[in-house]
Amino acid sequence: MIFPLRLFCAVAGFIFVDGGGVNIPSTLDGPFKPVTVPFDESLRGNAVDLPDSDPRVKRRVKGFEPEQISISLSAHYDSVWISWITGESQIGYNIKPLDPKTVASVVRYGKIRQPLTHEATGNSLVYNQLYPFEGLQNYTSGIIHHVRLTGLNPNTLYYYRCGDPSRQAWSKVDSFKTMPVSGPRNYPDRIAVVGDLGLTYNTTTTISHLISNKPDLVLLVGDVTYANLYLTNGTGSDCYSCSFPQSPIHETYQPRWDYWGRFMQNIVSKVPIMVVEGNHEIEEQARGETFAAYSSRFAFPSEESGSSSKFYYSFDAGGIHFIMLGAYIAYNKSGDQYKWLERDLANVDRSKTPWLVATWHPPWYSSYKAHYREVECMRVAMEELLYSYGVDIVFNGHISRSMLMKGQIEFIITH
Repeated sequence: MIFPLRLFCAVAGFIFVDGGGVNIPSTLDGPFKPVTVPFDESLRGNAVDLPDSDPRVKRRVKGFEPEQISISLSAHYDSVWISWITGESQIGYNIKPLDPKTVASVVRYGKIRQPLTHEATGNSLVYNQLYPFEGLQNYTSGIIHHVRLTGLNPNTLYYYRCGDPSRQAWSKVDSFKTMPVSGPRNYPDRIAVVGDLGLTYNTTTTISHLISNKPDLVLLVGDVTYANLYLTNGTGSDCYSCSFPQSPIHETYQPRWDYWGRFMQNIVSKVPIMVVEGNHEIEEQARGETFAAYSSRFAFPSEESGSSSKFYYSFDAGGIHFIMLGAYIAYNKSGDQYKWLERDLANVDRSKTPWLVATWHPPWYSSYKAHYREVECMRVAMEELLYSYGVDIVFNGHISRSMLMKGQIEFIITH
């Protein structure tokens, strides 16, 4: 059954959508009064970033022990990605990148905690954020590992640990649950949708609330860390252009990514997180390179979903087919992303995935003055195609009352 729901969502606050079992009403049956909870007045009107002195963002591992561990889905239920970082990042004027070849990328896993009878290996990399201007500091990351596990059973709890056995540098044993097999009655129990997250005290409230709802999957619809609101010396501001008008290039403070990875590990080492880029991930550096942190730190099922890019991809979660689109790369009808989207939509089997959900960062429809019609060209290029294939729901971020609400966009979808 195809549910004729047409919903474009760009929201701030906490909103709960209860699936109510199999008989899910559509917008054609409405209008309905929105199901919401009151805004939490205890949240801070001005978002305040967590400082580097906060114990939740400090490095707690030794040597090459894994940290910043996260899980991402592959295109289908039978595969997931495990990602982590080993070694210390560096920021300064004379950085020396670590050699990824010196540390192995190994995951041991199984259906019982001990022994972990399966093993998978993967790839590793480091990335640099370079600024060729006097007085600006450069950054090089720790070693980032990505390992894909395959041949998994649906809706099954797996235990795992990651690291390098030759160094005896292992993580503790953790666990994750795979997605249900695709089918019209098979769905994750709860999906959390967050956007414009950052790393503020509001973020801590949002993530605590999210964890308490025990989601099976987290979607992050762009704007991850807001590291680009900082200079390379660690000085930050809610309005970069206002505070630093003389900056020769839009700087970033890349350690904020490491802080974010440490803070989020408590949930994303257990619950898969799927990310799409936002404007705050552009992070231009030397030679015009962009999106280095975003492209390096997360694993994406791009190849598995037929995409040649980390900026757009798709995956299934039970009876839902998710399409993640890039608003900050080419989306014109002659471009690679549009052609991939045509192929992906044409291959969707609505008898197996009745729900078709699309996600990108900036909304096409908004009355918010600062971003009004900001991506009108993307809408003109892609909207007709999405309508023609009956996309049910669209999730966006970006519109969060500027920096005042940073860290407070959240949905919880309950089946």
